[in-house]
Amino acid sequence: MASAYARSVVKYQANGEKEISYIKAGPSEGQLLIFLHGWPGIAYTWKHQIDAFAALGFLVVAPDMPGYGESTSTKVREDYSHETILTGLLALLEHTTRTEAVWLGHDWGAGVLSSLMATHPEVIKASCLMTVPYRTIELGLPDILRLVNREIYPEDKFPYGQWSYMVFYEESFDKATEWFDSDPEALLKVAMAAGTPAPLNYGKPAFTATVTQDGGWFGGIPKPLPEWREIPAESSIMGKDVLEELIKSMKKTGFYAADSYYMNHERNRAFNLKHQKNEGQFEKPLLFIEAKWDNICDTVTSRLPEGMRQAASKLTWASIASGHFVAQEAPQETNAAIAKWLATEVEDYWPYFYKNGHIKNY
Repeated sequence: MASAYARSVVKYQANGEKEISYIKAGPSEGQLLIFLHGWPGIAYTWKHQIDAFAALGFLVVAPDMPGYGESTSTKVREDYSHETILTGLLALLEHTTRTEAVWLGHDWGAGVLSSLMATHPEVIKASCLMTVPYRTIELGLPDILRLVNREIYPEDKFPYGQWSYMVFYEESFDKATEWFDSDPEALLKVAMAAGTPAPLNYGKPAFTATVTQDGGWFGGIPKPLPEWREIPAESSIMGKDVLEELIKSMKKTGFYAADSYYMNHERNRAFNLKHQKNEGQFEKPLLFIEAKWDNICDTVTSRLPEGMRQAASKLTWASIASGHFVAQEAPQETNAAIAKWLATEVEDYWPYFYKNGHIKNY
């Protein structure tokens, strides 16, 4: 259970006093890894990574991102702009008494991390982004709309491509949030259910491409279907205990804060363009983990990664046969990709061995 990990709280000032709650595992002297979850998530959704890398000798930290879990949750949309969130993450790093870390993020956690990479590269030893490439969502919705694959999403039929659901948040935020809040358990059980082992829908329009036209999710149904609650938690890609913790957390906080991450596109773009260092060029090791079957954050057939390829001079690419929640759906493959990258591209950060001379090159 999540309670098995040590938990700490960081207080910081950003539009008022706030707190970030985080869990940690591994030796206190270990090299620091910080994992940032996305929508929806909590620190505990990184369980497979926390256990694996703590066992290798890293100090692993995973916060409940602002608005989630035990961290401060407000109903102020600006509190979920990247500028405000980064204030909390920098306070978290300071709280660990370190000046840099290897940062790893998924989904909106990757988007926030991309803003950190552009504006505060000095606190990053190396960076790992999962499913959401650098130089995409942190630069705003219009920037990724131009990268839509129009062979899959003809503009006359799918004007917003797979990103129609993001436009729906902007046009109908209250309706979108009320829909999620009406039955978090049903929503999360269907969203995190184990999928087909074959990517049958890959290369076809994502189900998110008609959310605006339909006036809501899943064809515009008025609320999550009650039968979804009957999906066994044991079948979740996250595992029963993690899914139950996530359901409990989202019932407590609701989805206002989580959904507000989608309401700051203009603020995030302005922040990045004003404060980016070196015109956004990232010159430290970067691992991108592609989920091959993710047809929303599609990096196989779309141009979504092109900005990252241009801006990242030390890019390593790992492609994993998985849906969007790659770290949970394919934890062994994800952990192996991260471990290999750390050992080869960030080798002086590998715990114990290089420092103590147990590994030597001949």
